[in-house]
Amino acid sequence: MSKICIVFDRLRTEEKMLQKEAAELGHDTSLIDAKTTQINTSSQIQDFDFGDIVLERCVSYYRGLYITACLEFLDIPVINKFNVSTICGNKLLTSMLLKKNNIPTPKTYFSFSADAARENLDRVGYPLVIKPVIGSWGRNVIPLKDKDTADAIIEQREITDGPLDRIFYLQEMIDRPPRDIRVITIGDKAVTAMYRKSSGNFKTNIALGAEPEICDITNEMEDLCAKASKAVGGGILGVDLMEDKEKGLVVHEVNNTVEFKGLVKVANINIPKEMIEFVRNSIRK
Repeated sequence: MSKICIVFDRLRTEEKMLQKEAAELGHDTSLIDAKTTQINTSSQIQDFDFGDIVLERCVSYYRGLYITACLEFLDIPVINKFNVSTICGNKLLTSMLLKKNNIPTPKTYFSFSADAARENLDRVGYPLVIKPVIGSWGRNVIPLKDKDTADAIIEQREITDGPLDRIFYLQEMIDRPPRDIRVITIGDKAVTAMYRKSSGNFKTNIALGAEPEICDITNEMEDLCAKASKAVGGGILGVDLMEDKEKGLVVHEVNNTVEFKGLVKVANINIPKEMIEFVRNSIRK
């Protein structure tokens, strides 16, 4: 059997489930904390015990991204690959790739200064949704329903003035039910899905209290998710869709290190087992 290494920076329920399934399938499995791992330009693959393949599961986007780069520098296969992590962790890059591959996605406006963002808002009109280019769990995703709200958010960004504060990602607000759909794709195939139902909040993140409910995967969803997965480079992904009342299904995000503890509660398949089997099969390719 193969040795599978799970690299993490916060040991969550998901990583424990993955280790358990790997062990039950007969694989030697190790958990390695990225925060204590040291790699340099003279490092060799034999200096470490990363096994035959690494499943990268860091919560931090940047930590996960750069340890993936280091592992690929050592010629260690990683799921997901560096290029996939780069794209999926950046909403601007994801939106452009979805559109370029003719995948239905919300219209999104990019501005690179506060003044240009204000001009965009004045031209397009309200409501729009402002999102950080990089970020998860719905943090700092804010509906801009009027000019006063927009001015306050933009002013706050001008004060903090971090590098990413200067990139303004403004997205049309989708007229949808109070839910979205999270689909887990493994090797470009949609394997399970859930509705994330908001409890009165604009956001539908499970981390913010949304309730999971099983969602049957339709042929349309299967096709959209396969195209989205291929567009970003494939692997183990979470594809997020919204149900636009006029346009139908639109893909608004693709997640790299996908969380699944909410979906496990309602899914009719063993999600961590499916993931580990994909990792195992990837070694043989």
